[in-house]
Amino acid sequence: MIISNDSFLNAYLLDRRKIVEEALFRYLPAKSNTPVEIYQAIHYSVFAGGKRIRPILCLAAVEACGGDMAPAMPVACALELIHTYSLIHDDLPVMDNDDFRRGKPTCHKVFGEKIAVLAGDALLTEAFVLLSRAEKIRFSAERRLAVIREIAQAAGIAGMVGGQTLDVLSEKSRPDREVLYEIHRRKTAALIEAAVKSGAIMSTARENKIAALMGYGGNIGMAFQIADDILNVEGDRELMGKGTGSDSALGKVTYPSLMGMDFAKAELQKHINAAIDRLSIFDKRALPLRLIARYIMERKS
Repeated sequence: MIISNDSFLNAYLLDRRKIVEEALFRYLPAKSNTPVEIYQAIHYSVFAGGKRIRPILCLAAVEACGGDMAPAMPVACALELIHTYSLIHDDLPVMDNDDFRRGKPTCHKVFGEKIAVLAGDALLTEAFVLLSRAEKIRFSAERRLAVIREIAQAAGIAGMVGGQTLDVLSEKSRPDREVLYEIHRRKTAALIEAAVKSGAIMSTARENKIAALMGYGGNIGMAFQIADDILNVEGDRELMGKGTGSDSALGKVTYPSLMGMDFAKAELQKHINAAIDRLSIFDKRALPLRLIARYIMERKS
C-alpha cells in the first residue's frame, strides 16, 4: 500500500501533537494549585489549541539525526511554553490588542491583563525550570547547557524580544527591507532555528549536520512569518481562529505591505526551497522535516 506524503504528514503531525500535549500536561503544575488564577490561566493558554510546530520540529530534528526522542521531550515542551508566553504578551492591549487566539478569547480577555502578564512571565520561567531539571533530561551537562544557551539567546534580546522590540518601533513608520528581514529573523525565525538546532545537539550530531539544520530552521522560520503576513491579508478568519487585517490596522510593516503580495509569495517559496536544499545531507529519516517545510508554505491557519 502506497501512502501519500500528505497522508503521512497528517498522521505524523497528529501523533507528535498528541505526544507533546500529553507531556505538557505531565510537566505543567496542576491548575488547582494556589493561587488558582495563575495556574488556570497557564493551562488555558497552553491547551487552547495550536499546531505545536516548534516542539515537533525539535523532535523531528532528533529523529533526522538518529537520536532518542524520549529525553528530548522536556526541551520540546519548554519551547512550546516559551512560544505560548510570547502569544499571551503579543495579544495584550498594549501590544497587538487581540481578542481571540485560535478561536477562543485571549488570556487577558478571560483572566484580566494583570494575570495575563503574570501567566506569560510564569511560562517563560517554567520553561527554564523544565530545561534545567537533570533527572528529566538524560544527556550530558555540557549538551544540556548548550541547549539552554541556544534557547535563551533565541528567546531574548538577540532573538524574539529584540525582534518584537524592532516590530513595535517600526509601527507607523516604513523601514527598509533589511530592517523587516531582521524583525522576522529575530521575532520568529530565531526560536524555530533553536528548536531544530537543539534537536541536533541532543543527538550528538556532527557539525555539518548541525549547520545544515540551522540553515533549515532559519529558512523555515522566515517562511513561517512571511506566511503569517500573507494569511493576515488573505486568510480565512474562521480557519485561523482570529481576525484578519490586524497588521494593516496597527500600521505594522510586513512583506506584503512593504513589497507587495507577489514579492511576499516569491520570498516564501525561496525560503522553503532553501530550507529543503539544506537537508540534502540527510537520509529518509529527515522526511518529516522536508514535508513540514511544504506544510508551512501551504498552510491555511
